[in-house]
Amino acid sequence: MKIFLCEYIHPEARAMLAQRAEIIDDWARIGEADGILNRNLNIDRALIGRCPRLKVIGIHGTGTDGVDLAAAREQGICVVNTPGQNAGAVAELIVLLTLELARKAYLADRAIHAGAPYPTGAAQLRGTELCGKTLGLIGCGDIALRAAKIFRQGFGMRIIGWSRSLTAEKAAALGVERCETICEVFAKADVVNVGLALNSETRGIIGARELAAARPGCLLINTARGALIDEPALYAALKNGPLGAAACDVLMHEPPTAEDPLTALPNFLATPHIGANTEEALRRVGCMTVQQMLDVLDGKAAQNCCIY
Repeated sequence: MKIFLCEYIHPEARAMLAQRAEIIDDWARIGEADGILNRNLNIDRALIGRCPRLKVIGIHGTGTDGVDLAAAREQGICVVNTPGQNAGAVAELIVLLTLELARKAYLADRAIHAGAPYPTGAAQLRGTELCGKTLGLIGCGDIALRAAKIFRQGFGMRIIGWSRSLTAEKAAALGVERCETICEVFAKADVVNVGLALNSETRGIIGARELAAARPGCLLINTARGALIDEPALYAALKNGPLGAAACDVLMHEPPTAEDPLTALPNFLATPHIGANTEEALRRVGCMTVQQMLDVLDGKAAQNCCIY
């Protein structure tokens, strides 16, 4: 069997794959592939059409927005992913980014590296404590709930949230105060975490109206997908208020560069999609992706098939 792989995966996962398959990375040979292991590629209908032997696409993570599922279904191609395997790593990044913004540690670091550090106790670096504050969840999936648990138990934060599937009963069971709208989350929260899957219904779901509803000084965290937020609206809300600051591990165009208007703002912190980039998460996700792809090619059922 031949697997197309042109991106980094954990060495243990690659070794697993190499024991059973020929790994190819030449785009001129992609038509030979029985499987494609995908981290950041865009596997659209045209690409799928170039692969007559393709039987399985392995998504190195959870999000399916990088694969044309309809085209894969039409061709009888199994698409597998690894939900939950990187949730702990991303949840920890959410906590880190929130603390960076709340205590303005990123501003202090920038000043020191620029050669003009602030004096001890500078007003410009006066932060805020998380204890007793409110965390708002837009999307209440596994990652968001893991982060919420840390914020609740570690900082004593109140947790509120909204998602399309969050019922009053489910919210009560999760310890989340349910909000009726995204605007309500912004109006009540000191920190808002965006944790939705990206699809046709959620693309641009956070725009000027939602951001205008934010409590003054609100901190915004996005480790999900950049396209969930209208970036010009985010720029305006950071420059003119009401947002106090934002940290995004994901953007419309990745990786972020100095040409991105958001990166010019002093109250914006960007990281280059590192949420799942830990030794442990890469091992778990990589090995599980490879095992599922091999199972499919061996005629076995996949543990997590995205097409039903």
